[in-house]
Amino acid sequence: QVQLVESGGGLVQAGGSLRLSCAASGRTFSPVAMGWFRQAPGQEREFVASISWSGTTTAYADSVKGRFTISRDNAKNTVFLEMNNLKPDDTAVYVCASRPLLYGVGYSTTDYDYWGQGIQVTVSS
Repeated sequence: QVQLVESGGGLVQAGGSLRLSCAASGRTFSPVAMGWFRQAPGQEREFVASISWSGTTTAYADSVKGRFTISRDNAKNTVFLEMNNLKPDDTAVYVCASRPLLYGVGYSTTDYDYWGQGIQVTVSS
């Protein structure tokens, strides 16, 4: 079992920044790729970013490329999502997820086996 707990969400004005954190426990963290997804009201969950277990490979949705940065600290079992130049369209519940052991970055919800509860990010115009 893996427990994932997100933090750092909130309300921010357009153009502002937020840094999300996802703390993992319950399974060895290092060999596991991680990802961030988001879900706006009435919409399906969509891929935001993913990072390999070593941190050397990252992937981003086109909508956030150049504005968001995913990173991880394996010593602290934590993955981060730095979000800059936020737009109202970024408003959603952000959820972190972990992949099965030894897999690389993943783009689909079906690539991940454990999920956090999610945290709200609201960007006002």
